[in-house]
Amino acid sequence: MGKLQDKVAIITGGARGMGAATSRIFVAEGAHVVIADVLDREGEKLVQELGDGAQFRHHDVTDEESWRSLVADTKQRWGRIDVLVNNAGIVLFRTLVDTEKCEFEKVLSINLVGTFLGLKSVTPTMMEQKQGSIINISSVDGMKGCNGLGAYAASKWGVRGLTKVAAMELGPHGIRVNSIHPGGINTMMGNPMGSAENEANQYRSADSAHRRSRGSRAHDRVSGQRRRLVHLRRRDRGGRRHDGGPLPGDASRRALLEMN
Repeated sequence: MGKLQDKVAIITGGARGMGAATSRIFVAEGAHVVIADVLDREGEKLVQELGDGAQFRHHDVTDEESWRSLVADTKQRWGRIDVLVNNAGIVLFRTLVDTEKCEFEKVLSINLVGTFLGLKSVTPTMMEQKQGSIINISSVDGMKGCNGLGAYAASKWGVRGLTKVAAMELGPHGIRVNSIHPGGINTMMGNPMGSAENEANQYRSADSAHRRSRGSRAHDRVSGQRRRLVHLRRRDRGGRRHDGGPLPGDASRRALLEMN
């Protein structure tokens, strides 16, 4: 029996990259997964790969009505929502003076407002259940700054702060909220030029618009470095709760979180 047997999880941005890798792990561990994304073709293809343990749902994280519909449909099919992974996000490689207001607002709308709407939308259901786990995917850039990533860093710092507040407010209701802060990963978002690994690293260094990446592929990175985080156990080996804490990607080897 898997560590997430029969748990019901919504994963936004789940059609590719880190979201797809997380979806694969959840299904492998026995969860029922709703892959929520605007990428219909990729999402449907992933569901065909994963089988009955997964369902694709077209979903725009910036749209409150889309969230209401997603939550209602998930509850209608499975009767509950145990886990939300707020993974959907975009990145903008641009210096501050070259960033347009509309570009800045778009990044915040998806990365930060989308996370807020997810929290707000699933919370009533989890309160009724008196348990739940919400994981917000921030970034190492939500713990430091980086040239050329002003909008992205601002959004990820916001996710970190929002997570801390949500953990304080929702903890008494049995809902655990954490943020994960992975480093650079060789996905479509992290490597927009589709370059080979060494070329991508050269691009990031020369452009000064991205943190240096170790260039590992998403599934390998999630499987090896974040597997224990996404298993969502409530307590670590020392019995301490991980509530609201920013968890760097490499902390996953120490953080054992449990849904029971």
